[in-house]
Amino acid sequence: MTHRTAVLNPDHPMYTDAVDAMKQYHEAQASGHPAEEIERLRLIAEAQFEAVNEYQLRALCSHPRTPH
Repeated sequence: MTHRTAVLNPDHPMYTDAVDAMKQYHEAQASGHPAEEIERLRLIAEAQFEAVNEYQLRALCSHPRTPH
């Protein structure tokens, strides 16, 4: 039995959390926060987008291709 993973829609919390993290990172940059805080926010945003990307790739690979 093959388990299929659903592709995330743009309104999925995993995706919106990643977008929010990126916004926080950019806001911190624009506001002149300390470099350590900016780097921390960058790492969080990067990790969240990486998780979304990996999830989406797994989901897409688990779906059979359909001819166009």
